[in-house]
Amino acid sequence: MVRAATFAALALFTTSYVAVWARSLWPVRKLRPTAASLLTGLVTNFFDTLGIGSFATTTSIFKFAHMVPDQLIPGTLNVGHTIPTIFQAFIYIAAIEVEAATLVLMIAGAVAGSWFGSGWVAQMPTRKVRIGVGCALLFAFVVLLMRQFDLFPAGGQALGLTGGKLIVAVTLNCLFGAISTLGIGFYAPCMTLVGLLGMNPIAAFPIMMGSSAFLMPVASSRFILRDAYSRTVAIGLTIGGLFGVPIAAFLVKSMPLTAARWLVMFVVLYAAVRMLHSAYTERHTV
Repeated sequence: MVRAATFAALALFTTSYVAVWARSLWPVRKLRPTAASLLTGLVTNFFDTLGIGSFATTTSIFKFAHMVPDQLIPGTLNVGHTIPTIFQAFIYIAAIEVEAATLVLMIAGAVAGSWFGSGWVAQMPTRKVRIGVGCALLFAFVVLLMRQFDLFPAGGQALGLTGGKLIVAVTLNCLFGAISTLGIGFYAPCMTLVGLLGMNPIAAFPIMMGSSAFLMPVASSRFILRDAYSRTVAIGLTIGGLFGVPIAAFLVKSMPLTAARWLVMFVVLYAAVRMLHSAYTERHTV
């Protein structure tokens, strides 16, 4: 019953989001995504579905290829990855059990946080965006390093939370939803929280995928309304991602990811240094 209601609500969010995006794109009409943006969407969402994440890798590609102005990176990430993330959420919520109240309340907290976070980020000046995204990339590097050495909390067997633990979970999910709009990503902090509170690590997948799927349409709509993103690149990420997700989920399913994670880690670290250096240079040239 709750799962069906969650799917219905997610479908409603998706329909509303597509309507907002389509209405903003309609006056422009001729928008042709490049092969680079399509390939970026396919590759990053492929690895996102397998658990590596997409925000840090996409930001790194943007920085290397000069695909998106720095101040438009957060909005382009959110808008471009929204629909592929929703696709992932349908897959994981259908496949993995989690206690209904915990799932719904943690998703609600993430959505509330994303609404306030996206409005704040969309108005930030370029230098602050560079500093924020650079710090987000450094955070992603640390998370990937912890994952390589199995330093995440082991968790327990619970599939739900009650009382004080549930309040803590909802509050922190709200915070994660707010800061994720900057490009930090939602999966790693949510997975860590679930483990620290004694839940089964498997339960993190429907929670973090579901939270991201509900918060991203909310956050992305605000970036769209403020025109704080690259239209063509976001379209490329979306189309490419819709191919990358099913390839990972239904065809590959699992693969050795150790070497891929090391590569992603060093790419992310290099992009973080470049982003922070750009912010430092801008400060000393003003």
